[in-house]
Amino acid sequence: MKSQQAMKSESHIIEEWQWVEEIKNRDAKESIASQIANKVKEGDVIGVGSGSTSYLALEAIASRIHTEHLHVQVIPTSLEMTFFCNQFELPVTTLAEHMPDWSFDGTDEIDPFNNLIKGRGGVMFKEKLIIRSSPVSYILADASKRVERLGERFPVPLEVYPQALPYVEKALQIYLPNTMKLRMAEGKDGPVITENGNLILDVWFDEIPRQFERSLKGITGVIETDLFQNYKNIQIIQNQQSVDKNPCSRNTFRKTSEKYSLFFFVYRISVNTCAKVSLSFSFTY
Repeated sequence: MKSQQAMKSESHIIEEWQWVEEIKNRDAKESIASQIANKVKEGDVIGVGSGSTSYLALEAIASRIHTEHLHVQVIPTSLEMTFFCNQFELPVTTLAEHMPDWSFDGTDEIDPFNNLIKGRGGVMFKEKLIIRSSPVSYILADASKRVERLGERFPVPLEVYPQALPYVEKALQIYLPNTMKLRMAEGKDGPVITENGNLILDVWFDEIPRQFERSLKGITGVIETDLFQNYKNIQIIQNQQSVDKNPCSRNTFRKTSEKYSLFFFVYRISVNTCAKVSLSFSFTY
């Protein structure tokens, strides 16, 4: 890989840029950040996710790179992380120029099968593009991110083309959402606008079935969702241990399977047609 020299920012605003929120579980997150920094090799192209754990990981990576004089390039998923890359004097590249050797990102929820809900940062499209483009993507998660089922604590975020909002709202009704709320901004009037100029719709569901990510992406006007299901390239990094793709113990798997052994999912095709019911079975072993 041809080395790219990082340029020190000439902006005082970027130089003074700081993580604005208090970082919860900081000790655990710094431990995870250290593990990620130890994975960096000479010549790597690294996809950089968003969130507080990713910020700490980026800081740890920058420290190691400058101490050991390593040559790497980074692909940030957001403008915010681009500013931090500039502040830490890390060479930035793009997906148009390079494919990542690996990437890292945070998460909001992880179920027993390492399916994820992300999206509090509102950077859905590029986050997923970076993860899809990476041979391996490390998801940084302290123990507080573990849930028995997706959707326990957070809604499913959808990035929606603004003019498609009424259609998307109507199309989602067949999936029986509990609530749908447009994410509102703080520090400005009106809704949050993504870096791609779209809206964010936060949707709560009682249950999130398998392949639901694909179903939601099939709605015209949904640009992206931060629901991740059945990703083979994802590895979880969690407090001095890398968790395998299917880390469930026999008991955990049995408990989850029993709970979801018979799941009714009703498609309301239209008011003039009969509802179609599909059954999904899971078996214990």
